[in-house]
Amino acid sequence: MKLKDSFSPFLIALPLALSSCCDKQSCQAEKGSGGASQETTLVADGSDALTIRQSLVRINSTIQVWSASQPWDKSAPKKRRALGALLSGNRVLTTAEMAADTTYIELENADNTRIIPAKVTAIDYEANLALLEPDNGDIDSFFEDLVPLSLGSSAKIGDRVDVWQLEDNGMPIVTDAVIQSVDIVSSFANGHFFLTYEAKGSMQSASNSFTVPVVRNGELLGLLSSYDAKDQIIDIIAPEIIHAFISDSADGEYIGFPSLGIAITSTVDPNFRDWLKLSDDVGGLYVTKIRKGSAAQKAGLEKGDVIIEINGMAIGRRGYYSDEQYGRLYWSHLIRGSLKQGDKAELTVLRSGEEKKVTAILDRPEEPLVARDTYDQPPLYLIKGGLIFQELTAYYLKAFGKDWQRKAPLNLLDIMMTPEDYEEGRNKIVFLSAVIPTPATTGYERLRNFIINKVNGQTIADISSLIKAFEQAGPDGLHTIEFAEGPPRTIYLDAKIADVVDTELLKRGIPALSRE
Repeated sequence: MKLKDSFSPFLIALPLALSSCCDKQSCQAEKGSGGASQETTLVADGSDALTIRQSLVRINSTIQVWSASQPWDKSAPKKRRALGALLSGNRVLTTAEMAADTTYIELENADNTRIIPAKVTAIDYEANLALLEPDNGDIDSFFEDLVPLSLGSSAKIGDRVDVWQLEDNGMPIVTDAVIQSVDIVSSFANGHFFLTYEAKGSMQSASNSFTVPVVRNGELLGLLSSYDAKDQIIDIIAPEIIHAFISDSADGEYIGFPSLGIAITSTVDPNFRDWLKLSDDVGGLYVTKIRKGSAAQKAGLEKGDVIIEINGMAIGRRGYYSDEQYGRLYWSHLIRGSLKQGDKAELTVLRSGEEKKVTAILDRPEEPLVARDTYDQPPLYLIKGGLIFQELTAYYLKAFGKDWQRKAPLNLLDIMMTPEDYEEGRNKIVFLSAVIPTPATTGYERLRNFIINKVNGQTIADISSLIKAFEQAGPDGLHTIEFAEGPPRTIYLDAKIADVVDTELLKRGIPALSRE
């Protein structure tokens, strides 16, 4: 019997305990159930209705994310509709959620009479902002009667704002809301916090309301990032963040908001404060980690330092400072909102009880060992003989469901929490994610989530080095794969059988055996 005839008709359906990756948006306006109230007005005609229809653009996105368990494949496409704010230069401002992982995106006028393909010209997943422009088509005709909005200045607590929506028939809906508070909020990419207005207003559930513009005095104030229908709280991306985003993207090369590259903890606990020798009149944040290659590391900041001032602003025990306009704000706004890449951050720290001055030149941190934001980036992988190898990402871990921090493999979670313990010799973490049952993988079917140290004697730093290591088997015709943990610590793959399996896998539907 020929080797390929011994194949059982296996399916490319991996036995991973992964849940499907769902839409991350948890509380958008389109999901709200609150009906119209006295604060919501249908604008049937007149100059106000015309202004709204001329300054709003419908956005239709087709979104398709990559599969965490089968990295060569994508999930089923999803449709998403929202409203964007028209800016000068035929640009449309929307959220990153509307533009991330899109396979197609188009613009449509308020009256549903004109549609034009669009492209993403700048996107910031962390700040949840994106700029769109027409891709091709009759651009002049599409924008001929549209009027761009100008960007407004910052607001204050108590200011009234208008939330603009459109019905399917083009009739505008205006919700009157009042800004109640200002906070630092994460709205899309987890762990990235930016200045956000929180306004009170009862919004009507309408079409295209996934993201909508918020206007004050006829100028664009911000974009709705979420709406809590129960408490009638509207989160609005603040104008300072939008101004910085648009300014950065003006030259066509968007860089992004800077970062210090540190992890911190509060100094509230009295015993902890005694150990740090902090007096009662001093606040401060304790530095627990410093990312390799970060602005903090380059500036000489050290683990164990206590940051008590940033640019002259005293930092409290919980990390808050007194902002002249907004009151108590979290310290991160002093870096990611007030400054841009290349600016200086003057830090006053306590080191072993002694006060020191540290000047950090802000920049974007290097890519971490475990990538946290992989939107629009296909997973990097290699299939060899039925063994599936991937580079570890936060996206892979989060695919284990809402309780992923408990359900994901402990060894992989540990890498994400303490990457500094695994950085030596690695650019990324390569691991065996699953095994397709084939003649080459007999006996290995239950192996998964093992970190790869070496293949054929070569240290594995990333997927590219793994692909190279598999190019030449040992003199005995076997590929030797060494894990960082076990058992087993080492497995062997017959090179000839693996090559035949690879050919069969391509015939049976896998489009490519690797992506680097």
